[in-house]
Order: sequence, then C-alpha cells, then structure tokens
Amino acid sequence: MADDAPRQFEIDLPPEQIAGSYADFANVWHTPTVFVMDFLTLAQPPHDEVDAETGDRRTVVPARVVGRIRIPPEQVFELAKALTQQLEFWEQETGRRSAGDPIVGD
Repeated sequence: MADDAPRQFEIDLPPEQIAGSYADFANVWHTPTVFVMDFLTLAQPPHDEVDAETGDRRTVVPARVVGRIRIPPEQVFELAKALTQQLEFWEQETGRRSAGDPIVGD
C-alpha cells in the first residue's frame, strides 16, 4: 500500500449501536500511551453529603459510564480539529453562540 495513496474508509456500524448512547458529560484522562474518554450519564440525582472524617460538605453526583473510548495520543489532535470544525458548523447552522462568547445587549 502506497503511503501517499488516498484512503477511503469503509465504516461498519453494528445495528445494536445505531441508536448510540446519551451522555450528560465526559471525563478525559491519559497515560503515557493512551487517552481515555469516559462518557457518563447521571445515574441518580445529585445529593449533598458530609465527609465523616473532615466534616466537609460536598455534592455527590452519581454517574454511570455508558461508553469508554481509548485512542493513541497522535489521534487526539485530529479529534480536537474534528470537534472544533463540527462545532463551528453547528454554530453556523443553529445560530447559537459558543459558551465563551460575550452576550451583547440590544
């Protein structure tokens, strides 16, 4: 296979994965050789709790991992570019602003 030849991926999506999984948020972490993205959904409503040892109050958010994706560090750059591009397309299509944009009054 020639390194400079164009690639055309043939992607197979198993029927049981067509619907996808809803995630409320994601957690990203890494090791020296892999980046891991855990996609989570809320399992129960958040609740307040007091640490028995320190007396500190905290809000506990019970969540369940609905998907874990592991990718090599080199692919993180491509993923970041693809997410940025898709977010820009989404903003153009929906007219919504990004979270960091200032709100301009009338």
